[in-house]
Amino acid sequence: MTGAPLTLPEELFLLAHDPVRGRPLTLPKYLWYGLAGAALADLEAAGRIATEHGDRITVTNPLPLGDPILDGALAALPAPAKGGRGLKAHRWVRSSGRPVQELCLRRLEERGALRRETRRALSLFPYERFPAGAVDLTGPARARFKAAVDARLPDRRARLLAAYTSAIDLDTKLLPGGGFRPLRRDLRRLAREEWTAYAAYRAVQHDKSAAAGS
Repeated sequence: MTGAPLTLPEELFLLAHDPVRGRPLTLPKYLWYGLAGAALADLEAAGRIATEHGDRITVTNPLPLGDPILDGALAALPAPAKGGRGLKAHRWVRSSGRPVQELCLRRLEERGALRRETRRALSLFPYERFPAGAVDLTGPARARFKAAVDARLPDRRARLLAAYTSAIDLDTKLLPGGGFRPLRRDLRRLAREEWTAYAAYRAVQHDKSAAAGS
């Protein structure tokens, strides 16, 4: 891989994306929520945000990082307010997931990993697909994920990625079958322990509850 290292949202996008069909392996909205949660994790690691009361985001340093995805996510967060309680993480994830995905798509296009194609349903309604580009970043991302799983998720980045796969219902696609059932159970717990993954999980569950009640 050349260029700047992949952000956590980019890595998650590559894991969740079918490079042949050009569409996600999970529901699009679920992926949006996971990408937004992953952006929060990178911003926290960079010292740009913190949490209060377990799930409220506060911006601690508004200076850009020089990455288009993370800087876009940071700009979408409310500025620090004196005496403010911060924004609930799952609400920000729900409102900002789609813009974060668009930032990921643009960045991965720039890297040559995707190409944007406009198609038409019934020859009338335009929609977009993103098949693989000239630079294969999906294969290495999948290989890194498999190696991390085989090594029992040896670092925080691997644990976060694995937690997001559970939070957004991607785990059964990447870790199918009965042999992975114990690991998938562990990942469900992990998705509740990591606050950024839990924000995505809560957003997904909100959608499921709304669909069940409709």
